[in-house]
Amino acid sequence: MRYWLMKSEPADASIDDVLAMPRQTVAWYGVRNYQARNFMRDQMQVGDKVFFYHSNCAEPGIAGLAEVAKLAYPDHTQFDAKSKYYDPKATPENPRWVNVDVRATKKTRLVGLAELRSHPELDKLRILQRGNRLSITPLDPAEWSFICKKLMKLKA
Repeated sequence: MRYWLMKSEPADASIDDVLAMPRQTVAWYGVRNYQARNFMRDQMQVGDKVFFYHSNCAEPGIAGLAEVAKLAYPDHTQFDAKSKYYDPKATPENPRWVNVDVRATKKTRLVGLAELRSHPELDKLRILQRGNRLSITPLDPAEWSFICKKLMKLKA
C-alpha cells in the first residue's frame, strides 16, 4: 500500500462535495503534469490511502481522508474541445492523460500548511519543499502515520 497527498481546489471539488456524491467517489480529472500523471498511471493501486488536500483557497491544508477506488483510465476531458483540460494531441487511441477514482472516507479537521511546516518530522514532506507545485505527491509511511496519529489523533 502507498500513501498520497492529492490537491483539489474546494471551489471545484471539496471534501464535502465528494462525501455528498454517489458512493462518495470522484474521478480525479484534469491533471496535466507528467510526473503527477505517472504517479496515477504507474504507481497508484486500489486501496492506497490519500490525504484530500484543499489548495488555492483561503486556508490550504489537509481536509480529509480518501482512498484510491479505481485504477487509472483515460481522462475524458482531454478529448472535449470545450473543456479547459482539452489536449488537441490526445486521441482515444493514444490518450495522454489519465485519472483515477478517489473515494472520500472521512472529513477531518483542517491541518493547515503552517501546522504541517511547524513539525520537523515533516521536513521532507514534498508539499513543503520550495517550488513544489505538484497536485499529487507520494508520502512516506512515517509521514502518513505522524499526520494521522499526532496531528489528527487518528489510528494510522
